[in-house]
Amino acid sequence: MRLNDLSAQVAADFLKAFNRPPRWIVAAPGRVNVIGEHTDYNDGFVLPMAIEFYAVMAADRPPGGENRVLIHSTAESEPASIDLSAPLRPSPLKWSNYPRGVIAGFLERGINLGGLDVFLRSTVPLGGGLSSSAALEVSTATLIEAVSGKKLDPVEKALLCQKAEHEFANVPCGIMDQFISVMGRESHLLLLDCRTRKTELVPMRDPSVELLISNTNVRHELGSGQYAKRRAQCEAAACVLGVPSLRDAQPASLQSARGKMEDVVFRRARHVIGENERTVQAAAAVRASQWQKVGDLMYASHKSLRDDYEVSCAELDAIVEIAEGIGPQGGVYGCRMTGGGFGGCTVALVKTDAVQAVTQQIGAAYKEKTGLTATIFGSRPAAGATVIKG
Repeated sequence: MRLNDLSAQVAADFLKAFNRPPRWIVAAPGRVNVIGEHTDYNDGFVLPMAIEFYAVMAADRPPGGENRVLIHSTAESEPASIDLSAPLRPSPLKWSNYPRGVIAGFLERGINLGGLDVFLRSTVPLGGGLSSSAALEVSTATLIEAVSGKKLDPVEKALLCQKAEHEFANVPCGIMDQFISVMGRESHLLLLDCRTRKTELVPMRDPSVELLISNTNVRHELGSGQYAKRRAQCEAAACVLGVPSLRDAQPASLQSARGKMEDVVFRRARHVIGENERTVQAAAAVRASQWQKVGDLMYASHKSLRDDYEVSCAELDAIVEIAEGIGPQGGVYGCRMTGGGFGGCTVALVKTDAVQAVTQQIGAAYKEKTGLTATIFGSRPAAGATVIKG
């Protein structure tokens, strides 16, 4: 659904729920990471793009002047009621903690939004690693900016949303999701330096290509311990190499130190060091519209994530193998798993005129290989958070 149509739908939802039209409508997108996986907590580079799927909020002041925020959502049976007269704490109603944490961040800055009636509709797929939570957080922050008339610096806004996820949802996420949802621009990717927080918009205006996202619709619950273990392994490698983080390490120095570390630690470091190089190279190739080079880097990223970092799974590998079999002659330049791993989504760089055919081929072959149905959709790079009305 196009954003204009989605905002009209949310306005109608609000009217039905509250018997009056909304005064404000805002939106924030989900994202897909084109390349740069497990580099963020190693002070590295990531290259995400905003996708054409959004969390949209419509709002108005409550007619009774209540000092609370009431949020209805199409995805939730129970509305969230957030009392603004008492200090905000995490709630047992888990989904409400994302907006609750953002509101708390604004209150800490002396920005009091006042009472609101809100209706939320999100088209960002849940559980597929496309940052539905960041879209909700950034949409909430954008609504508070519109209501209060006080805009935050984009970096401060993204960090406020990240802090909300850490402290209220108890999810220790990196900065990528919130940064791209705040700062995304239509027809651009975003190269983000996770150490300096410097961002660079990378033009992707060529209409002959788009990204095809395939949700495996599986999530292997191996536990957060897997991520903590890999993080510790990266820190161990950096310690052996005598650098603050793997961002500072070079392939040659890693190779020369191979005998001083366990093989698994060496392989984790090899992925991160290589992935940082691939991400910077991919950004340059996107700028130059060198699509086959971008595709080759995506395949190399997947192989590294599968073999060295060991965060892929059979279903992700199946889609990448199918895409590779279709090849450039069939319209696919490259494909890789995206997100934390152990399920979730792949992202493929596809010729625009082949999207429909490739979607059908991947869907049919994935079903045949796994017995599962993938959810597949295309997206061009979308705009970041925006105020639609108000």
